[in-house]
Amino acid sequence: MTDKTNFTKDEWALLLRSPMNAGMAITAADPSGLFGLLKESFASGTALARAATDPNANSLVKAVVADFQTSEGRAAAHDGLKAEFGNSKPAEMTSKAVNSLREVAALLAAKAPADAADFKGWLRQISQKTAEAASEGGGLFGGGVQVSDAEKATLGEISSALGV
Repeated sequence: MTDKTNFTKDEWALLLRSPMNAGMAITAADPSGLFGLLKESFASGTALARAATDPNANSLVKAVVADFQTSEGRAAAHDGLKAEFGNSKPAEMTSKAVNSLREVAALLAAKAPADAADFKGWLRQISQKTAEAASEGGGLFGGGVQVSDAEKATLGEISSALGV
């Protein structure tokens, strides 16, 4: 079973940030205002909560979620995200998040090949759920499209970066 002990502190911090990066890449690709941001953030958070309670979730996914539920884990993820994205514009955030996911894929291939497919699939699912959480291009009372062209393109970049 792969868990935190299989990784260095920096590698584990990269894995801790990865669910947020998977959602943030989408959110930054096509910012959709306050309510859209809230919906998309909630979608990412829901994925973490579901993994925590899913008896069939991959052991590495569960280990990351369990550590994220601790104050130390949340602080490591928060500090890493702040360092990674501080003062970045949305387009830069998307690029940085996708590159970070590429690093995660390489790390998993090297240190957790048995868990890589499930973990990368989970990250891709977070991206998809985030993209579907809020309509893009509509007004206050709806309209728009479920997944914008920019989000679709970013989903493609994420899939490519993760190799899924």
